[in-house]
Amino acid sequence: MSDTPNWAGPLEGIRVLDLTRVLAGPAASLALADLGAEVIKIEPPGTGDETRTFPPFRDGESHYYLSINRGKKSIVVDLKSDAGAALVRDLAAKCDVLIENYRPGVMDRLGLGYEALAAINPRLIYCSVSGFGMTGPLRDRPSFDIVLQALSGALSVNGEPGGTPTKLGIPLGDLVGGINGPIGILAALHERNTTGRGRLIDVSLLDGMLGLLGYLAQLAFFTGEDPKPQGSQHPNLVPYGQFPAQDGAIIIACLTNSFWGRICRALGIPQLTDDPRFDSLEKRRSNRSTVNEIISGITEQRSVGDLVELFTEHEVPHAPILGISEALAQPQAVTREMVVEVEHQSLGKVPIVNRSIKFPGDRQPPPTAPPVLGQHTEEILKDILELTPEEIEALRLSGTVA
Repeated sequence: MSDTPNWAGPLEGIRVLDLTRVLAGPAASLALADLGAEVIKIEPPGTGDETRTFPPFRDGESHYYLSINRGKKSIVVDLKSDAGAALVRDLAAKCDVLIENYRPGVMDRLGLGYEALAAINPRLIYCSVSGFGMTGPLRDRPSFDIVLQALSGALSVNGEPGGTPTKLGIPLGDLVGGINGPIGILAALHERNTTGRGRLIDVSLLDGMLGLLGYLAQLAFFTGEDPKPQGSQHPNLVPYGQFPAQDGAIIIACLTNSFWGRICRALGIPQLTDDPRFDSLEKRRSNRSTVNEIISGITEQRSVGDLVELFTEHEVPHAPILGISEALAQPQAVTREMVVEVEHQSLGKVPIVNRSIKFPGDRQPPPTAPPVLGQHTEEILKDILELTPEEIEALRLSGTVA
């Protein structure tokens, strides 16, 4: 990579007005910040984004807020006041993108809906992220990650066979907003190059979760039956999943028939490669319990380290099961600089997870630390809205900004 410390990223020059809080919306604006956009996060007076109050804390700063707000600027504005709403309209006139994740209708009541802001800035791309979208019988219902996992069917296929369905450890029901929101925004930015106009984007988290069902949905269409929880196993591929070791467990993934022979050779059972009970994907699926029993009987006599060496040598897809700290410290993550130290205004140097998308040939500087509440209020009012010190002080005294 060349050393270009002043290159923000491919979205350099794009300004985003971020009226989101908690997780789904902030994940979307985080992706844009990681790509080099300037993200201005509007926070309410008092506590700011609700996640600032989520424990545990370090010197008053929440781990949750720090995890999802790197690279952003914070300004405190009272949206419920006429002056605060007017301030946001002024900012929207100078932005390329607006993201919000209030319930449908809230922004319209504040005078900050798409129609009102598009009249001021026709080039504005307005992305609304909500649990159920702008239409449908559930549109006005509040949503949380576990609710979306349940309604999408994702929860029903997660857990051990015959056991109670289990919530995904990663809050994917919310994080899908950080996937589909940026996709829609980037597409609309491309379209704007031709049309010169922005557009409204309606991102439903439930839609996103249903879209992620992938082959599980098609399996239900084909068989007429709902897929059941498989634990770490795969409904159609065998062997696939977690197998015991002397000191823990290891993941083995046999995605194609060619890997079956490699697994057999690695475990010292090459004669089973062409065994008529196991020589095709379909036969191994039909004999799942026998295959798993044979493999488990061998792996449980070896350590995880020994198995990693064996499977690496024979090019078998595998992995030890790492804890979060181990995962962040593994050599692959270190080489890819997935953890960086940044200078936080009140905490000093703190480690944070780095951007997950890299651009060979150009190097972005490390992201800025998540902001303290209102850290950039004066900077934004002065540099973007070009307000005088007297005007800024008047807004402070009125409680419009803080």
